[in-house]
Amino acid sequence: MELFARIIVGYHGCTEEFARDLLLGTRAIADWQPSANTWDWLGHGIYFWEHSPERALRWAREKHTPIGGTPALLGAVIQLGRCFDLLNEAVTGLLAENYQALAQAYVSQGQTLPENHGHERKRRDLDCLIINDCLNHLREGGMEYDTVRGAFLEGDPVYLGAGFSRETHIQVAVRNPACILGVFRPNLLT
Repeated sequence: MELFARIIVGYHGCTEEFARDLLLGTRAIADWQPSANTWDWLGHGIYFWEHSPERALRWAREKHTPIGGTPALLGAVIQLGRCFDLLNEAVTGLLAENYQALAQAYVSQGQTLPENHGHERKRRDLDCLIINDCLNHLREGGMEYDTVRGAFLEGDPVYLGAGFSRETHIQVAVRNPACILGVFRPNLLT
């Protein structure tokens, strides 16, 4: 991990049982299982909304309430470490190069790359594949990344003609749980 990496506050939507286990120490942060869906927006990792507790709690409500779970919110202090930051042009350049190589490999094997799909393209199969593949190639070359960070324009415009969207957010996928320095229960008034 980089010694002087940025520290952020992130928020994770989860179940009450999971939050309680982490907060009481009956589940270690090191045992936190990363998301490994084929549609994960930033590749595989433990997901956080950067500085957006309300959004993380809304996500937990949308995911867990319909199946009878009790939604909860965890805050975390996260040291980004070596961050594959998609707000950095050098990183997006690497990702573009990797996409080209992977697309060529798929074509030469007679395969089709997956696509991002679903409502508002929230199933990010293509993005997940490209990010995971790129990070795997970098790791093979000796460059290991601890976190992935990206900004997403999402939702309706804030007002007619706006360049801002109502649900714009920054997400972080933690690939190395050692970057999660600690967790806490946010004091929300909602």
